[in-house]
Amino acid sequence: MGRLFEETKKTFGGLDILVNNAGIYRFARLEEITVDEFHQHFNINVLGTILATREAVKYFGPNDGSVINMSSIASAGAPEAAVYSGSKGAVDAITRGLAEELGPRKIRVNAIAPGGVETEGTHSGGIVGSDFEKAMIARTPLGRFGQPDDIARVAVFLASEDSAWLTGERLAASGGYR
Repeated sequence: MGRLFEETKKTFGGLDILVNNAGIYRFARLEEITVDEFHQHFNINVLGTILATREAVKYFGPNDGSVINMSSIASAGAPEAAVYSGSKGAVDAITRGLAEELGPRKIRVNAIAPGGVETEGTHSGGIVGSDFEKAMIARTPLGRFGQPDDIARVAVFLASEDSAWLTGERLAASGGYR
């Protein structure tokens, strides 16, 4: 992982923003959850976030930086998503804890909690076009599934000076879906 940040520094002269966007999800009923699935979710969604952040802050300037973690509106718990929700709840806790830990270095740490978003994962997971997607859209006040640009705009805001007074926050970007 260090090579990624070293190449970024070499190419761009430094690093001041990290978006922890790698993640997986699989919805499963309690009796279908396996130990391997648990470890896969927590290794990627939680440990990956911690390790990437630990490495990135080594490359941040002496008094600045912005870490943006991808959470989920499901982080508070959702049916048939105990493992996924648990991993994203952990991301929320990590966000708050690291905001306090890294704040003295002027490194801000925030999270975005998307709702349903049309991505490669929602396509390959069979969500797009499914009854599940239709149910989510029906419960979304803005009446549609999100698009990657909807989330990207929030990330750009959190990375910018316009959010200089925000840290330890979890911003829902879900079209009002709860």
